[in-house]
Amino acid sequence: MGLREQLSSDIAYAMRTRDQARLDPLRMLRAAIQNFEVARTDAKHAQHGQPITEEDLLGVVQKEIKQRQDSVEQFRKGNREDLASKEEAEIGVLQGYLPAQMSRGEIAEHVAAIVSEIGKEFKAVMPRAARELKGRADGRLVNDVVRELTS
Repeated sequence: MGLREQLSSDIAYAMRTRDQARLDPLRMLRAAIQNFEVARTDAKHAQHGQPITEEDLLGVVQKEIKQRQDSVEQFRKGNREDLASKEEAEIGVLQGYLPAQMSRGEIAEHVAAIVSEIGKEFKAVMPRAARELKGRADGRLVNDVVRELTS
């Protein structure tokens, strides 16, 4: 089952069970995916006319999670723990749509293989690591590991 189908099914289930805490982030995710699809129809878009893949949809999910993580940070700075906890709950719902994330050790192994292949140049290693680990690991964590192994 693809991400869109799973999302539709989960929205319907959340509506039947009246689970508003789960329904709200799912609806926002569906809207973000629809906005992404509409943006692809614009002739000025870099990927205009290309089909939308599951990887693209996972990128939308990751973007939504990152936005909420940034919101949590801002709410904590503003002493709004109630809003921060709401955002964290939404992050938990959205993370269920991502594949299992790699651990720091697994990322380090993968990056070490890239470093041994192309050298310790950060500007060469980082783009390749980001491309190969996209969707499977947090970008900030990948950046930290690459910085450690190339310094």
